Amino acid sequence: QVQLVESGGGYVQAGASLRLSCAASGLAFNMHSMAWFRQVPGKDREFVSAINYNGADTYYADSVKGRFTISRDNAKNTGYLQMNSLNPEDTATYYCAAGRFNSWSQDRDRRIDSNYAYWGQGTQVTVSS
Repeated sequence: QVQLVESGGGYVQAGASLRLSCAASGLAFNMHSMAWFRQVPGKDREFVSAINYNGADTYYADSVKGRFTISRDNAKNTGYLQMNSLNPEDTATYYCAAGRFNSWSQDRDRRIDSNYAYWGQGTQVTVSS
């Protein structure tokens, strides 16, 4: 079955960096777009970043643009989220997701969590001030 396993979360101070990884199995990873979402208790899941199947196109939430970088290594079936200049507002559980999109899919489509078929269990990121 399909599995997405996140790792790399942790507890850091403001200004620090973390690199999240998402190891995929059971699916044709190189045919799926990948995304990162985050969620804090009591709030809706929030789009963070997405990358298309071959890494040519990337998408970011305004709140992380310039600080976070999404990437993927299809040879390793793994996606990454490099997070720099972390601040307490970045504290959340981070989830990776995978889904397939048509060539005519719009930017906004990739920011909607229901468009992703597969999800990991999440990794906690806590940033102290």
